Amino acid sequence: MTKGVNKMDVNKKYTPQTWPDHPEQATMEGKNKFLGFWLFLAGETVLFSSLFATYLALKNKGPEGMEFSTNTLFELPLVFIMTMILLTSSLTSVYAMYHMKNHNFRGTQTWMAITVLLGLVFLGLEIYEFNHYVHLGFHYGQSAFSTAFFTLVGTHGLHVVIGLGWIILLLLRNAKRGFNLYNAPKYYTASLYWHFIDVVWVFIFTVVYLMGVVN
Repeated sequence: MTKGVNKMDVNKKYTPQTWPDHPEQATMEGKNKFLGFWLFLAGETVLFSSLFATYLALKNKGPEGMEFSTNTLFELPLVFIMTMILLTSSLTSVYAMYHMKNHNFRGTQTWMAITVLLGLVFLGLEIYEFNHYVHLGFHYGQSAFSTAFFTLVGTHGLHVVIGLGWIILLLLRNAKRGFNLYNAPKYYTASLYWHFIDVVWVFIFTVVYLMGVVN
């Protein structure tokens, strides 16, 4: 049975026995944040849908005789490793939320920190990938294809940076506070945001890289 909590209990000290079953929505403020965040994700979905559509329209398009194409440019082994790292980070954020629901603050902090480390590794590999393409001569303004590619994948990379910054700030600001009904929704929405980033990357891996090499 879900334990009901009103807004006046936000700063109350809880134990694993008294902690609500769904702390992220235990207050009206938490419910509003949850709803607002889903609306935000809807807007983000529209943004990435537009970028995907633009990329597909401009794929392999450029000056006559352009030497770059998806089936010769992309290196699937590196991108596959990046995908596995990001999917693993999504799993670690699930573990973090499991510990949050059980009022295990140290467990949540640990698994969120691991999520951050995996995200940083992914980001480092993405920077390496971009740098490699630039050295080959495939840069942002090289063609319509390159512009569409770097805009789509770069926008995702920007979201990874935002997600990492968000989680790091949460970890640092609440390191000595423990859980309450004010910060629990923040941890939960940060985890949802990270899952959204992972889902977008799966689409990028499939549509941009995998289909690009196969076709």
